[in-house]
Amino acid sequence: MVEDKLKEHKTRILKLNNALKKLFPDAKIALKYKTNWELLVAVMLSAQSTDKQVNKVTEKLFKKYKKFEDYLKVDIKEFEQDIRSSGFYHTKAKNILATAKIIKEKHKSKVPDTMEELTELKGVARKTANIILGNAFGIVEGIAVDTHVRRFALKFELTESRDPKKIEQDLMVMLPVKEWANFSYRVIEYGRQVCAARKHECVDHVLTKIYPKAGSIWPRSK
Repeated sequence: MVEDKLKEHKTRILKLNNALKKLFPDAKIALKYKTNWELLVAVMLSAQSTDKQVNKVTEKLFKKYKKFEDYLKVDIKEFEQDIRSSGFYHTKAKNILATAKIIKEKHKSKVPDTMEELTELKGVARKTANIILGNAFGIVEGIAVDTHVRRFALKFELTESRDPKKIEQDLMVMLPVKEWANFSYRVIEYGRQVCAARKHECVDHVLTKIYPKAGSIWPRSK
């Protein structure tokens, strides 16, 4: 019975993924950055915020703090104001500046390139680590599960869990490794451009036609 359900889910996600590839063949990370450190900062700022808002914040931030070393000198209160509009700025400022110190002391001022080392940094979980590994180092160890991917997995009944770690494990079993890197970005674009989180009529959406039941499923935000 379990094997039958897994087979059914695999068939479904492959059809969904193929449709996503046609809809968004060039989907990629929307955050703007020039260095691995800037990428890490941008991803950390993106928690509970939008990429559009983060790009507004980092446009000024990366001009003010041009080098990694600049983050080691700044007063936390000043930094909080620099990132205030990204939301949850107290926690983000504390984590980003603490992470800068860890990277300096443990990694010779270079962003580490392993899942284990990245997830030891302050405020960095698997989602962030997956994004860093894929975009900075071309390393694919998993699937970044953000709010879009979580909602997608629940809406199309590809998982029975609401926990990002378990959702990632479920998706990794069903999707070929070669699809892991870009799957999240396609799903994000689908959520932004086609099927938003708010309730709406989506029975005619391309992916809903593949799995009609999804048209009546609206996962809770948390």
